[in-house]
Amino acid sequence: MAKLYIVPTPIGNLEDITYRAVRVLQEAHLLIAEDTRTTHHLLNHYKIKNQVISHHKFNEHTKTETIVEDLIQRNKIAALVSDAGMPGISDPGYLLIRKCLDNDIEIESLPGATAFLPALINSGLPCDKFVFEGFLPHKKGRNKRLKILAEEERTMVFYESPYRLLKTLQQFAEYFGEERRGSVSRELTKIYEENIRGTLPEIIDHFSQKKIKGEIVIIVEGKNKK
Repeated sequence: MAKLYIVPTPIGNLEDITYRAVRVLQEAHLLIAEDTRTTHHLLNHYKIKNQVISHHKFNEHTKTETIVEDLIQRNKIAALVSDAGMPGISDPGYLLIRKCLDNDIEIESLPGATAFLPALINSGLPCDKFVFEGFLPHKKGRNKRLKILAEEERTMVFYESPYRLLKTLQQFAEYFGEERRGSVSRELTKIYEENIRGTLPEIIDHFSQKKIKGEIVIIVEGKNKK
C-alpha cells in the first residue's frame, strides 16, 4: 500500500532528529524534499542514500499530481521533508498531503522539531493560548491584518526574514503599542543562537545596532484584558 510519512527535520543542530525519523528516511522508497541540496546535507550526515526529488513552492502545483500517481502505481512509501522543521508549517506540504488523502493514501506524521515552539516557550510570555500567524503578507492585506491583530488577546507567533525584521517590529510597535512585550529568537539551536526579550522599542533598539542574519521567530504578547 502506498504511504506518505511527514518527517520533521532539524531546524539547525543536526542532532535534533528522532531515531524513528532517521529510520523512516532510511526505509522510504522516495524522499520528497523542499531543497534537495539542504536535504542531502542531512542525509549525508546520517549516511542515508535514497532517491530524492524536489517539491517546493514554485513547482508543487505541477508536481503533486505526478508524485501521487507514482506512489499509487508503484505502491511506494515516501517521506516528505522540508529544509527545516515540520513540513506544512510555512513550508510546502499541504497540497501534497491533501491530494494523498483524496486518493486514499495513508498519511502518518512524525513528531519533531519546529522553530516556533522553543521560541514561544523561552519567550517568557503566556503560552497556554497562542495564535500562529507565520509570515505576514508583504503588501496586500498587511495593514488590515495588523489592525485585527492589535485586538488579539492571545500571544502571537510570527516568522520573519532578517531583512524585514526591523520594519516588522516597528509596525508592531505602531499598531500594537510601544508598551507591548515581545521576544525575538534568531538562529535557534545553532552556534549563534540569540533570544532577545523586552518591550518592542527595546528589541528594536537592540537589532538597530547590529547586522541581522539567520532564521527569525517573533513572539508578541496579546492585548491586555481590561
